[in-house]
Amino acid sequence: MAMRLDQIARNLASSELVGDPGTEIASLAFDNRKVTPGALFFCVRGLASDGHEYAPAAVEAGAVALVCDHRLELDVPQVVVADTRAAMAPFAAAFNDEPTREMKVAGVTGTNGKTTTAFLLRDVLEFAGLPSGLMGTVKQVIGGVEEEVVRTTPEAIDLQAAFRRMVDAGDEACVMEVSSHAMVMHRADAIDFDLAIFTNLTQDHLDFHTDMEDYFQAKRLLFAAGPGASVVNLDDEYGQRLAAEFDTLTYSATGNAADFTAVDVGFDASGASFTVQSAYGDLPVRTGLPGSFNVANALAALAGAISLGVDPDEAVEGLAGAGRVPGRFEPIDEGQEFAVLVDYAHTPDSVENVLRAARDLTPGRLISIVGAGGDRDRAKRPLMGRAGAELSDLAVITSDNPRSEDPAAIIEDVLAGIEDRDAVLVEQDRDEAIRLAIEEAGPGDTVVIAGKGHEQGQEFENGRKIPFDDREVARRHLRERSGKTS
Repeated sequence: MAMRLDQIARNLASSELVGDPGTEIASLAFDNRKVTPGALFFCVRGLASDGHEYAPAAVEAGAVALVCDHRLELDVPQVVVADTRAAMAPFAAAFNDEPTREMKVAGVTGTNGKTTTAFLLRDVLEFAGLPSGLMGTVKQVIGGVEEEVVRTTPEAIDLQAAFRRMVDAGDEACVMEVSSHAMVMHRADAIDFDLAIFTNLTQDHLDFHTDMEDYFQAKRLLFAAGPGASVVNLDDEYGQRLAAEFDTLTYSATGNAADFTAVDVGFDASGASFTVQSAYGDLPVRTGLPGSFNVANALAALAGAISLGVDPDEAVEGLAGAGRVPGRFEPIDEGQEFAVLVDYAHTPDSVENVLRAARDLTPGRLISIVGAGGDRDRAKRPLMGRAGAELSDLAVITSDNPRSEDPAAIIEDVLAGIEDRDAVLVEQDRDEAIRLAIEEAGPGDTVVIAGKGHEQGQEFENGRKIPFDDREVARRHLRERSGKTS
């Protein structure tokens, strides 16, 4: 694919093009190490470095033009803009011939539930005969092929290229998770959203956002952009604010009067059943995901699918057949007489939701494993510890992804929220913590391993990452306990 520089820059009226407007652009890049001959290089200012300083290296590597916020003394065409990061999305959309105008795009945002809601919605759309891509925390799916991801919402250049590949592969829709970071950093700009879904807002990412209001305003950007339709959670105070300000459909998992309201909710080990009261009549819903929080996720997916034109009865049938989400309340079964669940819960609210859901399914003791990540919102750590200690019969406090921080110091922050430290076990080594919890379990008990979910590595200082999958570690210890070998 190649395009003239002036054709790419046409989406940003405030830009100034200096040099040959007919310069042929073969690719886009914002990392000079990834520049290939014919590239348009974006001089993006970051927290630790300034892309303008790497412009000479980019030109040497083959960049034929630059996007910068001031003219540089380099003999290549330059597009001067106010904000180079903000320019990436409209330029990338133009370069890829506006792919989101050729398919239905649903964006799911919120603190908790984004991944599950996105997976459920995609499954329903696929069931309804709409081939759909997926962009999210666990994986991305393009043309039915699964690919690994680096972050929840990719940078705009990569994101728009992925959309183009979806369209070319026959996808007619895309369901994507939209993080607050992505909104603030303009990654999700220039996307023609047909649907926006808001799940909830609870404490997280306050290392990035100044406070909860700032966090909310980042989420609000998705709705302010004017999607074709929107769906919000009326059980959440921030969802109520969105519903009051924008024309939205609403849902409630707690019986509140909404456009989609769940009543007669019941749970068992295999999932949940409930009736949805709606303008389409009473819809009997069955989902293979247990827990009140998953009732909310199923409602969001149901309302979203109907908003995109899926027949209500077909949407209900699609939900019933939707698969489990990796690392989200995922059962680990090696034939043991107790339950083991792995979940991505890494906020106070999600830890509480998962433990309450597990308690409803547990005739015996509830044992939890709780930790907190390094280099992230420190204020949530004691709240997570308190939730683990108060809602479990036994909590094992351990490491998550320490990153650059001292794991022992993180654990102390978690323990600060626990009144009776003698009532919990502390084991810094996560592998050993999982073994301890499994050894403590007896018939009828449930072990909840919270924090990492689908992740397959543990992060330490200087970017060091070791292979670590809570699910595989749990299976190994379950086999060892029963005397089996892998």
